[in-house]
Amino acid sequence: MTGTTLRDRALLRISGEEARPFLQGLLTRDVVKLTEGQPRWTGLLTPQGKALFDFILWGDGDDVLIDCEAAQADALAKRLTLYRLRRKVTIAHDDALAVHWSPDTVDQPLDPRLPALGHRWLAPADDGDASAPFRAHRLSLGIFEGVAELGQDQTLWLESNAEELNGVDYDKGCYVGQENTARMHYRNKVNRRLVAVPLDQADDKRQRAALPDVGLSVELRRVETLDPAALPAWLAAAIADQAAQ
Repeated sequence: MTGTTLRDRALLRISGEEARPFLQGLLTRDVVKLTEGQPRWTGLLTPQGKALFDFILWGDGDDVLIDCEAAQADALAKRLTLYRLRRKVTIAHDDALAVHWSPDTVDQPLDPRLPALGHRWLAPADDGDASAPFRAHRLSLGIFEGVAELGQDQTLWLESNAEELNGVDYDKGCYVGQENTARMHYRNKVNRRLVAVPLDQADDKRQRAALPDVGLSVELRRVETLDPAALPAWLAAAIADQAAQ
């Protein structure tokens, strides 16, 4: 691998005296408690609790940097602007920094979703592109991201394995989609899961994304139909724990 820059990612800077309270009322993770060097994966949901955008938050003083899909950065900025109303908040692209990844750069923060994903950090871009190696590594661990894989207004946040991947706080107060997300959690009602299956076993009715380059189909399947032996260990353990409750 040459270079560590994830060129399929972009950064939005949310600044202004009301930046954190503004995001706190929208996102699934606690933004007020966000600190530098401790990124958090979060989602912006529909009122019904379905994923619209997922991204990683980084603290930068009073500002918040959003590490998001480059192809969706403008759409995300537009959506956030709709919620801003008269708040003293600025939403802008930050091109001075880029998102970086390495499987073994131990002096950088771990990916907030799962330590096995490797290390992730912000710095000026280098000359390389680590997007393809990171994507292959991520999919090998059964972790999905982005509009193409999660769907947009299609998949409930907890069905995307958000709880297991540290994508939701249950004690932060209200946010868009909070009511249904909390209900599913407290009633133990996550009946479907987003999983990867071999492309030759794809079910068109359940498919969210076909990924022929890696031979996988991303699908939303009922928990009782899943073979634990075919699941990543972290997900198999989570489903077993849910069944035991």
